[in-house]
Amino acid sequence: MTLTCVVLAGGPRDAVAELDAEAPNKAFVPIAGRALVARTIEALRASPSIGRIVVVAPEDARAHPALAEADERRPDGTRITDSLRSGLAGLPRDELVVVAASDLPILTPAAVEEFTHLAQAAHADAVYSCVEQRTHLLRFPHVPHTWAHLRDGTYCGGGLVALRPRVLPSLEQFLERLGHARKNPLALASIFGWDILARYAVRRLTIAEAEQRASSLLAAPARAAVCTHAEIAVNVDRISDVWLADRLVERDEAHRDRS
Repeated sequence: MTLTCVVLAGGPRDAVAELDAEAPNKAFVPIAGRALVARTIEALRASPSIGRIVVVAPEDARAHPALAEADERRPDGTRITDSLRSGLAGLPRDELVVVAASDLPILTPAAVEEFTHLAQAAHADAVYSCVEQRTHLLRFPHVPHTWAHLRDGTYCGGGLVALRPRVLPSLEQFLERLGHARKNPLALASIFGWDILARYAVRRLTIAEAEQRASSLLAAPARAAVCTHAEIAVNVDRISDVWLADRLVERDEAHRDRS
């Protein structure tokens, strides 16, 4: 069974986009000569588990050559939830959809395949990719991340998520509450619960407990997919990440040439 993939390439220009005067936003900044979003789409297109690819991007970028391999282009929105709604519109509400960030410079078909298989096996409405710290450091010791320290291990988030469109209303509500509460500990506690925050603070929170609370908040089954392909978590957030991505792409291409 192939899955539809929605690639989120919307949003305004940021500091990364300022590196290229012609880039509508970060997704179109070139890494080793090719736009970030084009590299992401290439990996998705080469994955047997991915069928239709829908890209959500600014209106003025819909004819951009970086989107040539997409099956459909849709307009982005002011907020990420608006873009997500645009990408999911009209898709079967009960079928799993992969949602991909557009800034994954070294994403591979193998990483996509692993995640899609894990997501389908989870039998959940929302599946979030993550990578364990030891797995990441073996491949990319110089790529920085924000780490979540859990009882099971230390993890960073990946750039692929799987959703059933029916969960979107509760997800939008959750993300809106989280956005308002992110700098307010009392508000965060009202969302997650003091017990969860306390267990996380002392590194006693387990993945299973986090999944259970996420499922409760979304009123739908939510699971984490622990991936072994670390490239799923390598993205471009900062100007310094562009230089790192250039080096990683060049290294991988040189390795393929030697092979």
